[in-house]
Amino acid sequence: MDWLASASLNNAFYDSGSGVLGEKDPSAIFDALLQRQTGLETLSSQFLQTGIDQYLNKDYPEAAKSFAAAVSLAPNSAYNVDASKYLVQTYLKLEETDKAIGTYKAAIQRNPDRDDLRSALGQLYYSEERYDEAVEQYRGAVQVSPGATNRYSYGEALIKVENYSEAEYQFREVKRLEPQSHVGDYGLGKLFAQTGDHDKAIAHFEDALALRPDFYDALAEIGYTYADMGDIDKARGVEERLDQADEGLSLTLKSYIDEKEPPKIAFAFATSSFPYSSSKGFPVSAIDSYLVNAGAQKSVTMEFRFSKAMDPASVEDRFNWNISRALDSNIAKTYNYGDEIPPTEINLDAFPDYVIYDRDLLTATVGFTIRQNETADGTIDPSHIVFKFDGEDVYGVSMDPDGDAYSGFSGSA
Repeated sequence: MDWLASASLNNAFYDSGSGVLGEKDPSAIFDALLQRQTGLETLSSQFLQTGIDQYLNKDYPEAAKSFAAAVSLAPNSAYNVDASKYLVQTYLKLEETDKAIGTYKAAIQRNPDRDDLRSALGQLYYSEERYDEAVEQYRGAVQVSPGATNRYSYGEALIKVENYSEAEYQFREVKRLEPQSHVGDYGLGKLFAQTGDHDKAIAHFEDALALRPDFYDALAEIGYTYADMGDIDKARGVEERLDQADEGLSLTLKSYIDEKEPPKIAFAFATSSFPYSSSKGFPVSAIDSYLVNAGAQKSVTMEFRFSKAMDPASVEDRFNWNISRALDSNIAKTYNYGDEIPPTEINLDAFPDYVIYDRDLLTATVGFTIRQNETADGTIDPSHIVFKFDGEDVYGVSMDPDGDAYSGFSGSA
């Protein structure tokens, strides 16, 4: 506070020497008090304007002092609420959230009939993920002013605390109060998406779009819901529609779908001598010259590329992999084409010897052992050896059952 402000404040509180209060004239005392109150409000207004200037100049520490002075000098003035709101925003700029909350609480005590203050505090709590406290403030705002806007915000907070029945009531009240608005259906859509009632969620999002065709948030929510349902193709279709309307929302939806989409084995190839595309009756000795010897064994590898980033620990856990002979209702996809297995046929271990994951290439190198039989005439059907992976991606999403296995004959399946 500079010397001019200090002098003005002194003049507001102290008599100039006329002894008005000492005269004990009730009307004179009233006039003096009124003059002083007017002086305080004038001084408060000056601090408010100074604070605004400081705020615009990004001098937030000094702006906070000025706004605090404006609030305290004339707590009952007409612009005290505005000064309190400015003070809150300044505290938030200074990352002093507790002081911002305290300022709102004090303003609400002075102005209990101001629903905007309760709603603003509810919004602050919501942004801080303090949802129970947000619910309390939004409930108070609805009690003061039960309009559609307050009810919608209250409903959003109720979803966060999983009070779904009360949230549904609030959103339906929004629809009743403003039947031509898209907001009520949008809230109901978000509610049912949260509870897993996907069909109802999509229906309400579509109703919101019917009421306001350019409300692309509802379209994006439809895409999110399809992704949650596991219907990736429909989700991608919404992404394409949204790309023409709102690129930002489209990119956000794309990231969400990418996260939700189950991973697959995209393709595979041998990084050693394992002939994964060869057919039945393939001589083990042809895999490597060392295997011409009875009882000899050879370490070989296969490399599998995934459709998305995987959880390294999950991929490198060899017990999440399985190596087996193909079985299928389609004879062509069955080991040895469904023919009787000859006694020369060798067996592979069910689990690989090791797995190494490359985060950059999204590939898993699977090492396993080929063992020649004791008569050195072993055979194998490499194209019908199935490598199956039962693990997770980096988001914890399990493998797509239509893409969790690979054989040289069938490819990824």
